[in-house]
Amino acid sequence: MPFIHPLFVSHGSPMLVLQNTAARNFLAGYAASQPRPDAIVSVSAHFEADAPTIVSDPAPDMIYDMYGFPRELYEIVYPAKGDPALAERVAGLVEKAGLAPRLAPRRGFDHGTWVPLKLLYPQADIPVVQVSVQPDKGAAHHLALGRALEPLTRENVLVIGSGSLTHNLHELRAPGGGMRAIDETEPQWVKEFADWVGTRIEEGAVEDLVDYRRRAPFGAENHPSEEHYLPLLVAMGAAIGATGEDPQGRLVHTSAEYGILRMDAFQFAGAASAMAA
Repeated sequence: MPFIHPLFVSHGSPMLVLQNTAARNFLAGYAASQPRPDAIVSVSAHFEADAPTIVSDPAPDMIYDMYGFPRELYEIVYPAKGDPALAERVAGLVEKAGLAPRLAPRRGFDHGTWVPLKLLYPQADIPVVQVSVQPDKGAAHHLALGRALEPLTRENVLVIGSGSLTHNLHELRAPGGGMRAIDETEPQWVKEFADWVGTRIEEGAVEDLVDYRRRAPFGAENHPSEEHYLPLLVAMGAAIGATGEDPQGRLVHTSAEYGILRMDAFQFAGAASAMAA
């Protein structure tokens, strides 16, 4: 059974599924180069809870958790099935790690899940289990959550962290008023942070990435709240596992949208696992 490399993707605006951008084209082509998983565990920035919550719904509905977008966006359906047995497996792993999980028997796919999966696996023929983030518990907690999920990577399950490498929506408005253009050049404070994170991921500098708010340039400016950064740590943790080995992270896509949203994606492997070419 192949090792399924955990993946972090930046899902950006929900309009990603409709607009012709570099990030959209990356996601639309990525899965063809990878082993096909039997199931997907999606850790979404848009599913927040006070404890690790695992969706056990066998047929998740759609959640259109965004406002003011074109009608076409609200007509998209991602009809993938859930997987109650896998949800129980995830809950067991999280419980073993001492993180007190809960099951959610009825919850749909929020756009942190269906936006990237609509592009990655448009046939919607792979079961999906969603897992929440817990923003009040911080970065180290989410690294531990990812480490608990590591056995899934050896069970042909793809662990995806879906967030955004940078995510300060307060800065979406251009300095002169109005919305920033989708192809606007990123400000220096965005570039410096994103480049710092990318370098630390390639170095396997786990402590720096956990302590990013103190160590990274413009950490708090790029993440006024943490929910879009935390899925990155879950994906990285899933490559570390119980052994504590340094993860090997590889940048597989970089681009920016609206200047302030870096759309980078990273693929992870443990040091003992061969990184996909």
